[in-house]
Amino acid sequence: MFWKKKPAEEAEKLLGPKEIPELVGEHLVAEMKMDPDLVRILKAVVRKSPKGEKAFDVRVFDEDEAIVKKVTVKDYTSLDEHPDLTIYEGWFDEESKHVELEKKRIIPEVTIFTEAEILQKIEALTEPGSTVFFYQARGGAWGGPLGRGAAVVELNPNYPKKKKYIVYTTNVDDMEPVGKGQKLFDSNKPKDIASWIKNAHHKRLY
Repeated sequence: MFWKKKPAEEAEKLLGPKEIPELVGEHLVAEMKMDPDLVRILKAVVRKSPKGEKAFDVRVFDEDEAIVKKVTVKDYTSLDEHPDLTIYEGWFDEESKHVELEKKRIIPEVTIFTEAEILQKIEALTEPGSTVFFYQARGGAWGGPLGRGAAVVELNPNYPKKKKYIVYTTNVDDMEPVGKGQKLFDSNKPKDIASWIKNAHHKRLY
């Protein structure tokens, strides 16, 4: 009778992306001054660390950003070839409650405009084909500081034969819209456009 040989050391099975571990999240809020709402949105990947029995290496990243860059983050090592996606990197020990994190890049600040400010920016478009964009927190696009891409408003180059404004939705990569994206609608009413944009232009919620 033959038995299957068991390797002396079984390879560690790495876990997929999860919510940021509580200990790490508390450190991000208390020491790194991160918005608690953002801690709940971002993801983390971990692996066992040689620093202790209950110690783990950790990387924090934005899953929406990875989608825009067409990177599938399966586990901790997925970010080896995409260091630009890692926001924080370090390790933590569940037993000693010790956390060490290094900020790998800055999360840009974003201004949330009022509906009146959005309207003003739309009405300021003067050159045919010129555009203005607004980050979105809801919708079918991805990326950007609010998570769901951007709404782009274009001054229609065919106006007045066509309606004055064209509204698109698009992904955002490195804070910039990826082209104009998908056309949603056109309109002659900038107030209606500003109202529609404002409905999704708010603090990131998920």
